[in-house]
Amino acid sequence: MQQETREPQAPVMVLVRPQMGENIGAAARAMLNFGFDRMRIVDPRDGWPNPKAVAMASGAGKVLEGAGLFPDLGAALEDCDRVYATTARGRELVKPVLTPEEAMAEARALSAAGKRVAILFGPERAGLENDDVARANAIVTVPVNPEFYSLNLAQCVLLLSYEWRRQAGAALPHRPVPDLARQIEVDRLGDHLEERLEQAGFFFPASKAAGMKRNLRNMLARWSLTRPEVQTLHGILRQLSRRD
Repeated sequence: MQQETREPQAPVMVLVRPQMGENIGAAARAMLNFGFDRMRIVDPRDGWPNPKAVAMASGAGKVLEGAGLFPDLGAALEDCDRVYATTARGRELVKPVLTPEEAMAEARALSAAGKRVAILFGPERAGLENDDVARANAIVTVPVNPEFYSLNLAQCVLLLSYEWRRQAGAALPHRPVPDLARQIEVDRLGDHLEERLEQAGFFFPASKAAGMKRNLRNMLARWSLTRPEVQTLHGILRQLSRRD
């Protein structure tokens, strides 16, 4: 008897500071077209719930009804193991840059191993800010016209949703999946590291402190740390503190 293959759980779609209810509704519709039903909304400009989102969803209201509302991105990602940021603009932040096909292949393998994956989509006007991207493990960039790279929020959600769905049934790569640290664990490590560096006077001059802290968070996210690695780094910081 052939064993049934269970479809990996689809990623969480995280809309970061969306501006128009209509775009949230259109994103929900695009998600449900391809079997996605987990949406998280971070600090929407026009509040939540939004009747314009419901009207635009056109039958995908259940996605909006189940959507989680979060005050900031950190709270929205606490339980996530792997985070992808969608952006078409060049960044000074050093991160792996993947095509939708590459990102969704990786995401499917992680989801099949029980990891929670999230995809970030920025506000309509200017997209994700550097502080948002710094929290991601990798960037996803759609190969669009370089002279006109602006995508509507719902269009971007649809492209990633389609690529996930397109790969359904494809053989998943057989490779060990590490015990990745969740975002809340990485955030706490970042807090611990910032605290020790503050005490050591590392963030100098003050005018550059914000950028230095962003680069620090970006580095931690890029490393895709495992839980044992996070605990080891906490132990190192504690030991250094005792030696001061």
